[in-house]
Amino acid sequence: MDNQVNFPKTPLHVPDGQELITLGAGCFWCTEAVFQRLKGVHKVVSGYSNGIIENPSYQEVCSGTTGHNEVIQVYFDPKVISLHKILEVFFATHDPTSLNRQGADSGPQYRSGIYYVSETQQKLAKELKEQLNESGVFDKHIVTEIEPLLSFYPAENYHQDYFNQNGHQPYCQFVIKPKVNKLEKFFQKELKP
Repeated sequence: MDNQVNFPKTPLHVPDGQELITLGAGCFWCTEAVFQRLKGVHKVVSGYSNGIIENPSYQEVCSGTTGHNEVIQVYFDPKVISLHKILEVFFATHDPTSLNRQGADSGPQYRSGIYYVSETQQKLAKELKEQLNESGVFDKHIVTEIEPLLSFYPAENYHQDYFNQNGHQPYCQFVIKPKVNKLEKFFQKELKP
């Protein structure tokens, strides 16, 4: 009997002059807020990737049974910000050593992941992960998965641009704001004016 899962495939459209990388780093509200602030980033879309059903809802993904990860898609101009810098920010603004958990958010939908669309992206992500593991910058081994992007479904509208629209809410103040503050402290040169 064949146990192989047929993952749904979704089409990609990347505007000329831009590159796309898909990143999972816990709650997509947090990750979106960080990457929206970087120079060279044109668009950030929150959504769900690499699960076994098509067009999942937030409730389905939160069940932890669909295989999806809460992710963001980052559309950026590689002439302004490199993929290497994007990945540096990614590793610096979440805990890549925590399996299926970021802070209070736990489950496979919160796993650390880089979902690539080219061999160049795959190679760079693996090299950087290896360098960080060898450097000992983290106390534990990095568990970030590096996989091809198989599917992406945008999250519901109320999840998009969440921090910018709801910054006064307690979750935004206590969970997202510290990540944005860390970005502002360590990546000042990369921030939009």
